[in-house]
Amino acid sequence: MHITQFILIPKQLKHIFTLLKKDVLLEIRQQYSFYGVILYAASSIFVLHLAMEQPESAVWNGLFWMNQLFICVNAVAKSFLQENRGRSLYYYSIAGAKDFILAKLLFNMVLMLLMTLVSVLLFLLLLGSPMNKVLLFIFISCFGGISLSFVFTFVAAIAARAQQNAAIMAILGFPLIIPQLLLLMKLSNIAFSDVFQSGLSSIILLLSAFDVMVIALAVILFPFLWKD
Repeated sequence: MHITQFILIPKQLKHIFTLLKKDVLLEIRQQYSFYGVILYAASSIFVLHLAMEQPESAVWNGLFWMNQLFICVNAVAKSFLQENRGRSLYYYSIAGAKDFILAKLLFNMVLMLLMTLVSVLLFLLLLGSPMNKVLLFIFISCFGGISLSFVFTFVAAIAARAQQNAAIMAILGFPLIIPQLLLLMKLSNIAFSDVFQSGLSSIILLLSAFDVMVIALAVILFPFLWKD
């Protein structure tokens, strides 16, 4: 019994990376969706530049994370909108629900990392750099982008199976994302301060535990939705 479980592990990894490769190839072929999100990010940041030019650090930080929130919603939701019922039946025949959701989590994590780096670059170019520790902020923003992608992948998976994408994403996503955004803004404030602030490691551990919980919930609950 134990030997069989270990034999299945490489097969599951193969399924995950095959599905991940499929999502990457689709994204490369349908570049309009990727560039659409980039255009949304660039235009929204440019409008903020016209309205505020170089805001103070607290406003800059808040605007950045609100922009990240809307970018994540646009980037992650579309990955499930393109999966119709026929494709789902095909995936069901060649891979399991856990393989599918883990592949989506990995793909959206990589996609959100790219979007985060683009957002940070545009914010620094158009809205200035009020922070004292740029590299630390880049690390925190990438970490936060990964956390946001996990939450919205989980919520988008439930919404897509329920066929009420916009409504369910808003209802389920809002109570999950607000405490996470508050923690991320508090964490990123460290990069704007001249004085060293304690509590960095505890917030990172708390957010990491939240990410692990979201991944575990996705792996446990998604198979029940998958069967429908």
